[in-house]
Amino acid sequence: MGLEADRGLLGRTSTAERVAGVLRTRVSEGYFLPGVRLSEQDIGNALGVSRNTLREAFRLLTHERLLVHELNRGVFVRVPSVEDVRDIYRVRKIIECAAVREVTEKPAAYAKIASTVEDGDRAAKHAKWQDLGTANIRFHAELAALTGSERIVELMQALAAELRLVFHVMADPRRFHERYLPRNHEILDVLETGDGIRTAEMLAVYLDDAEAQLVEAYAELAATR
Repeated sequence: MGLEADRGLLGRTSTAERVAGVLRTRVSEGYFLPGVRLSEQDIGNALGVSRNTLREAFRLLTHERLLVHELNRGVFVRVPSVEDVRDIYRVRKIIECAAVREVTEKPAAYAKIASTVEDGDRAAKHAKWQDLGTANIRFHAELAALTGSERIVELMQALAAELRLVFHVMADPRRFHERYLPRNHEILDVLETGDGIRTAEMLAVYLDDAEAQLVEAYAELAATR
């Protein structure tokens, strides 16, 4: 059978990827919270796509660990476990610390990194804690982008969506995000000097602390159930 037989998949797959992008954003923004069941009919009608296309989008996001399919129950937004938290931060420490460790002079992308910290300052000033979380995620994504690797950038985008699910566990987003803003400034200051080794050391401690805080939040949540 030739490739002609697969022609019909092209439009559907492209549409499914676009639908997956919309749903990924919605999950990241908290429109669909962890544990929520996704209605095929409601979402399909809202987006004007077929059931097959939507199911393909669900499959893509399940592969990304954002959704989970439960037999005879449907598709749900995934609830990350404490093991997920540890694994996400294990990957982040490997990628981000390696990215900044190679810095030997002020990075060409320094202004772009600094702009994410400025966005965080504005969000904190107006008590927009979810926006501060977004700025923080972008800060770390820009650090990872110092590698110049498109694959790492894509991997960080996937991790960012998972991180959003993890952050939703925090009952008080301010409690988590606000304390790291001054540390973003500190890391930025050292990065400007071109001291990659020192930046990596600071970032490793930073990520260890964030992981510990989230693990603690999971423990607190488990104790209330």
